[in-house]
Amino acid sequence: MNDALLPQVLLRPEVPAQQDLELATDGVLRYVWRSAFGDMLIEVINGAPYVNGQRVEAAPMLRRR
Repeated sequence: MNDALLPQVLLRPEVPAQQDLELATDGVLRYVWRSAFGDMLIEVINGAPYVNGQRVEAAPMLRRR
């Protein structure tokens, strides 16, 4: 994907391959990602990312020499 997407915009096929989650919670975004390695639940809770219930830390930035 080369174009930037706004967080409020979700583009997908007319008939999505993945089911929408029925649960809704204020301040929480939820997505199910299906990959060759299995399904993953991705949540963003108050700006913090979680995958399968575990918090994800950002990788440190590499400096150019």
